[in-house]
Amino acid sequence: MEDVARVVLALEQPEVAEEVMHFLDRTGRSRVVGTASDPRQLAEAVRQLEPDTVVAAPSLLAPRGELNGSALLALDTTQSVATLRRAIRAGAAGFYLWPAEREELAIAAARPRPLPEQDVERPARVIAVYGARGGAGTTFLATHLAAAFARRERECVLVDLDVVFADATVALGVPAEEPVRTIGDLLPLGEEVGPRHVGEVLWRHPLGFGTLLAPGDGSAAVAVRGEHYRAAIAAARRTCDVIVLHVPRALDDVARTGLELADRVVMVLGLDVLSFRDAKRAIATAALEGRCAFVVNRVSRSEIVPRDVERVFGHAPLAVLPAVRGVSAAQDRGRLLPLRGRLGRSIDRLARLLMEEPA
Repeated sequence: MEDVARVVLALEQPEVAEEVMHFLDRTGRSRVVGTASDPRQLAEAVRQLEPDTVVAAPSLLAPRGELNGSALLALDTTQSVATLRRAIRAGAAGFYLWPAEREELAIAAARPRPLPEQDVERPARVIAVYGARGGAGTTFLATHLAAAFARRERECVLVDLDVVFADATVALGVPAEEPVRTIGDLLPLGEEVGPRHVGEVLWRHPLGFGTLLAPGDGSAAVAVRGEHYRAAIAAARRTCDVIVLHVPRALDDVARTGLELADRVVMVLGLDVLSFRDAKRAIATAALEGRCAFVVNRVSRSEIVPRDVERVFGHAPLAVLPAVRGVSAAQDRGRLLPLRGRLGRSIDRLARLLMEEPA
């Protein structure tokens, strides 16, 4: 029975729980070793039985509950925004409808337990989004690029390196009344940060990507250094497909660390002389020559046109994003724009191109 996944089942409806248990046992690839009908029973079953997989109703899940390394799959008979969000906040690896998606559930439940942290290695790509001039649209592009990767079913982690202002926190709509964890919670671990530690502090956006938030203010903002981000990013890239770094304009220790770790730096430009000049200076100062892809943001009528990017920097822009109404208002309300229309297609294409580039 060594190849059979051990499952703990936590569902509120007894008749559904019985159906799921018999179905999983019949597959021969998994075996239900325990059941629970409330959060307390679930926590106790996980502690005692140490299952490979937990299959649970979203209503029984606590945000980032202790699973002792077990994989978490959410299961329900209906689907709603509320249940999806609850599953995301709990860290579920998948959401399945019963009985329509029972075959998919069986496959996911039977997957073996992940290898220990030191043996897990995923070739995550690190993409830094940087604007040398203030107001270029770095926060907008970084957050929407993370959403585009998630939409393409890539496991994405957005890392906010803006330790002082933490603009991504506002742009993503992180609830002010909700206690959230930031990179400041990882400082006591020093260089011992592992994938599990990073996963525990990520804030999950409803669109499907995780975010390592910046502290914004307080003592943690003063204490965070580039070495802390270096350890966190090294751990995170072992558990996902792509990491998007939101890099602040000031080329301080933290920003330079992010730019150094990036496989690709997306330089956000405006169609004006100051934006071009500042980008040239940043490329020289941070030694970014040959590592930049250029994105022109908020394109409108101007004496400077997108094709001037190739004349000045030697490379045509990888994406040209049109100016659209409502961007500032959406960010002020903590909302991401729907990835549709010309703007959405441009960001989606940019995500595809960045992932298709040779490593």
